Amino acid sequence: QVQLVESGGGLVQAGGSLRLSCAASGRIFSNDAVGWFRRAPGKEREFVAAISWSGGFIYYADSMKGRFSISRDNAKNTVYLQMNSLKPEDTAVYYCAHSVSDYELSVPSRYDYWGQGTQVTVSS
Repeated sequence: QVQLVESGGGLVQAGGSLRLSCAASGRIFSNDAVGWFRRAPGKEREFVAAISWSGGFIYYADSMKGRFSISRDNAKNTVYLQMNSLKPEDTAVYYCAHSVSDYELSVPSRYDYWGQGTQVTVSS
């Protein structure tokens, strides 16, 4: 069992920044990975980024490179998503998820546990 709790969402103006946190607990191993996804109203869930728990790899969706940055703090069992230069189209519920895989991490079915999500709203 793995528990994930997201925080850090909120309302921000276009061009602003937010840092999301994903606090993890339970059975997590160094080869596991944590990913961030988002779902905008009326759209399908979209992969954002993933990181291995050991930090051995980081993977971004092409559209997220440059503005978003994923990192982890193993001492705090937390994965972060730093989001800069936010745009109204970044408005979505952001979810973190756990995977025991190290490939195909852009695919939601590779993840076994999900957090409840945190709302990010970017105003124009």
